[in-house]
Amino acid sequence: MNKPTWRKPAGIGLMLLIILIWAVLVASAAGLIARMPWPLQALFYAAAGIAWILPMKPLLRWMETGRFKASS
Repeated sequence: MNKPTWRKPAGIGLMLLIILIWAVLVASAAGLIARMPWPLQALFYAAAGIAWILPMKPLLRWMETGRFKASS
């Protein structure tokens, strides 16, 4: 069995921080987005709802291996 490392709790904390920052950024744009037609609003919120996932893959890899990039 592998010895637990500090990377997993630190990674979870970073994930929560990234999600919090992203939510604040998207919410702060709500006034501007509200003036757009609803199809553009839906597109923006759909993209914003998916975009926060992008930084998670390297973070998850780091939590598991200690490296941000996949080894070749």
